[in-house]
Amino acid sequence: MPSRKSNSRKAVIIGSGVGGLSTAIILSKLGFEVTVVEKNRKPGGMMRSYTRGGIACEVGVHYLGSLGKGQILRKFFDYLGVSADIPVERMGKGGVIDRYIFNADHMHPKTFDLPEGLDAYEQNLRQAFPDQHHQITAVIEPLKKVTRQLHALDLLYAKEIDFSLLDQSQPFGRILSRLRCSPGLKSVLAIPSSWIGVPLEDCPAYYHNMALASYLSSSWRLKCSGAKKADAFVKQLKELGGKIVTEEAANEILVDARTVLGVGLTSGRRITTPVVVGAVHPTVVLDMLPQGAVRPSYRKRISNLKNTHGIFGAHARLDAEAHREIPYNIFKIDTDPTGNVNDLIYYQIRKSSREGANILSVLTSGKTKLWRPWEDTVSGRRGDAYLKLKEREARGLIREAEEFFGPLQGLKILDAYTPLTLRDWVNSPDGSAYGVLRSAGQSLAAALLNRTSVKGLYLAGQSVLAPGVIGTIMGSFATVKLILGTDAFRKQIQI
Repeated sequence: MPSRKSNSRKAVIIGSGVGGLSTAIILSKLGFEVTVVEKNRKPGGMMRSYTRGGIACEVGVHYLGSLGKGQILRKFFDYLGVSADIPVERMGKGGVIDRYIFNADHMHPKTFDLPEGLDAYEQNLRQAFPDQHHQITAVIEPLKKVTRQLHALDLLYAKEIDFSLLDQSQPFGRILSRLRCSPGLKSVLAIPSSWIGVPLEDCPAYYHNMALASYLSSSWRLKCSGAKKADAFVKQLKELGGKIVTEEAANEILVDARTVLGVGLTSGRRITTPVVVGAVHPTVVLDMLPQGAVRPSYRKRISNLKNTHGIFGAHARLDAEAHREIPYNIFKIDTDPTGNVNDLIYYQIRKSSREGANILSVLTSGKTKLWRPWEDTVSGRRGDAYLKLKEREARGLIREAEEFFGPLQGLKILDAYTPLTLRDWVNSPDGSAYGVLRSAGQSLAAALLNRTSVKGLYLAGQSVLAPGVIGTIMGSFATVKLILGTDAFRKQIQI
């Protein structure tokens, strides 16, 4: 590894989510003098939990995939130096990672269990859909290929990020239709596309299979709060000499002759640097650039990108004796007669750090239209009508939860958040939960988002390559590859 002195360069990272912090750690390990700029009081973005009533409430990380030895996320965490500081526990010991519960009359069976392991998954599919063996084989074989390539980091070390390596650029829904999958099988296979916020009919098979393969390989829950996970990244960055500036937003990227000169902060301070990485949504970075810094065609392409939907979430305290921790996740799924997923609700009951209390977390679609009367407001200043609507929606979700869990003992709603909450917290346009929509329809427009036409300006975060912790960290490595060059990256970074 090159010494800090011999490879002394500066870099400023805008945003301290998992994309920003992982990019900062990688560059610091390579000898860069790194400063991370974060507008919020504490770094971590959506991987940082918050506390209500003495209980940690998670937002963006509810479980993790592929943390087993030799698997992709474990390799990433080991390289970043955070594995030892993020305690986790393995899911699937009872044969279930996720339980899908379908509420449509045409579904058969009514439930399906997602297990750990490709072989177990294939077996569950064949048992549930005994007349669909040909279709299941056709789906499983590409999934096995993705799994091998994912853990071998084939895409990361390729000369270019080339999705054709997997030959899976077609929409997954189109593939299932061509295979004549039954509505029931289609519904089960559709869920991973919902995890990343892309409709099945427009979700490239690559993204679907990457998401599914990551959790089938192994699934894990945090044994700590998301705040401690964020702190593990921060600790590692600081030990490498990196700096974090909080409660100061970057509001200007300084550019001359299409070359980065530095960033300006809301305080009026300027940081001179030859490398700037915007680890926030691409349109947010675009707004920081002066007119003429990028070509009109690039500005138009970025501005017209569609984003994934927002989410509505609620957290409630439960009596721990009456409601024990459930070691798997539950999805309540609404499908149409053709097998497409109209909506889903995610449930998780976990232990909390507060004695005698467990926490119920519920997530569902954001229902953007509900919150439009407040779209020109900011968090904390939306008024009583907004708060009452949030509470009404949260109570509605809790009532639905009682269909599965029975009367909830010791119930106290701790908090609820809307797409507007996420928008204001992490600068995500429209409160998008998963950033840019990685759809087949805009695959060309969304390609290589980490490369800009401004020398020294790069992008990172969940929008540049793929959503989720794995996709975001992989995007960070891909951005560093652009900064270093492919040959230097392959030589200097061994994961």
